[in-house]
Amino acid sequence: MPPNINPRQMQQMMKRMGIAQQEIDAVQVIIRTPSKTIYIDSPSVSRVNAMGQVTYQVVGEEREESNAAAPLVIDEEDIKTVVAQTSCTADEARDAITESNGDLAAAILAIAAKK
Repeated sequence: MPPNINPRQMQQMMKRMGIAQQEIDAVQVIIRTPSKTIYIDSPSVSRVNAMGQVTYQVVGEEREESNAAAPLVIDEEDIKTVVAQTSCTADEARDAITESNGDLAAAILAIAAKK
């Protein structure tokens, strides 16, 4: 908050600019990615609506867990990319992508190193 502006004045300015902020009484925020899950316990969550664009602001201590047990999903386009770059078979490309945990560059380098 800018200095010398009280919270009431700030709310009035935000309202004039078309910005509405709402505090959300959240207990936990969970963010899941393909490789990990992020937990934010006892967060401070704000929902901000700025002229129809809604965003959420989350503040708190995080802890992460790896999703090692989650199956790796290999896209056919990724296989085609590795095959095009290395002239290997689709099965070799799939195996290399799996071994590199989805990292296409690492998969391409691994196949190139074998040849």
